[in-house]
Amino acid sequence: MKIEDPAEPAAGPVQTTAPTTGTAPGAGGVPAEAVAEAGGLVAGRAASLWHDAWYDLRRRALFWAPVAVLLLVGTMAAVPGLFTGRGENEGCDPNVAKLGPSGAHWFGTDLAGCDYYAHVVHGARPTLLIGVVVTLFAFAIAVVLGMLAGYYGGPVDTLIARLTDVFFGLPFVLGATVILVAFPGHGVGAMTLVLVLLGWTTMIRIMRGQVIAVRDADYVQAARLLGASDRRIMTRHVLPNALAPVIVVATLNVGNVIAGEATLDFLGVGLQYPEVSWGLQLNQAQSYVIDHPHLLAFPAVFLSLTVLSFLLLGDAVRDALDPKLR
Repeated sequence: MKIEDPAEPAAGPVQTTAPTTGTAPGAGGVPAEAVAEAGGLVAGRAASLWHDAWYDLRRRALFWAPVAVLLLVGTMAAVPGLFTGRGENEGCDPNVAKLGPSGAHWFGTDLAGCDYYAHVVHGARPTLLIGVVVTLFAFAIAVVLGMLAGYYGGPVDTLIARLTDVFFGLPFVLGATVILVAFPGHGVGAMTLVLVLLGWTTMIRIMRGQVIAVRDADYVQAARLLGASDRRIMTRHVLPNALAPVIVVATLNVGNVIAGEATLDFLGVGLQYPEVSWGLQLNQAQSYVIDHPHLLAFPAVFLSLTVLSFLLLGDAVRDALDPKLR
């Protein structure tokens, strides 16, 4: 890839005064100011952090490997019918309970004689759904409150910081256990609400710190002097330059939430039968590990691969968005 240097002398007459407006030659309509700020053009486009990050990511094997795993798990969660013709708790026969893998039952059968492969496939949906939805809601809370706290400071920052400290002091698994035990009969919605309530504190601190680092930058001061409103400054200037580290943490957080949800299911305070999830399968297998190891092995492998894929994806995104690590 050839990077054009704006400082390189161009052929023809030398222009002594740089134009204040207009477009850079060959830039496809990109403003000259943007080219100067970016440091040049890359493949006919103005260079940017996100474009460079994507260019770096798509050359990494450690990016495509977790993406492939997550695409497989996501397809299992969205369209389980592509992988199995059996529904949840369908076709169970107690006479064939706890059988090992065979041609009729690829992953064996569970305690009720249900096809274990079908349960593993259907178990991907609640596990992945809770992990992604919890992270999206926590990300939205962190962006809004972190932006307000970092940009305005003062009493707003103090109030949000104290509120964050209160929730930050609640242990994730222990706090969720106490809440879920107090409200039995919960399902996926209640699990999601509890995990959102306890899972937004880390991201808001990072967002607040990034906004504080950006709010006094020269381009922000220039926009303020030109009369831009606080809303426009926050959405057009501060947010795009403060968001990258929060996206990295959010990607890592999906894996952490999935692990936390599986832990709660394993402890018996999360989802309850007849729900199907990998954590519930691990809970049911704990008393039969020695005699029937397949009950533990298959959901554990899928759960571990999913969590590891999100962690590897987060590491790859972090390395791509941080120029110092390239």
